[in-house]
Amino acid sequence: MKFVAEIDIMPLKALLDPQGKAVTNTLHNIGFKTVEDVRIGKHITLNLEAEDNKQVEKKVKEMCEKVLSNPIMEYFEYNIKAL
Repeated sequence: MKFVAEIDIMPLKALLDPQGKAVTNTLHNIGFKTVEDVRIGKHITLNLEAEDNKQVEKKVKEMCEKVLSNPIMEYFEYNIKAL
């Protein structure tokens, strides 16, 4: 079966996000004063094949843990759909 995985990788909430802070400050400077706590992350879309939902979930989780995210600084969430 073919699947698409939508993965979001974000900095851990306990850590400072310098990119997010810079964007927050820039938005404030150009008049968007009501914006608070911007966090910058990554969005990854993968198309892949697997035998079933259980196997594709295992593959996506393993990819996130081994390659796509840094568990010391980031967490990940994903959504998988059959094509």
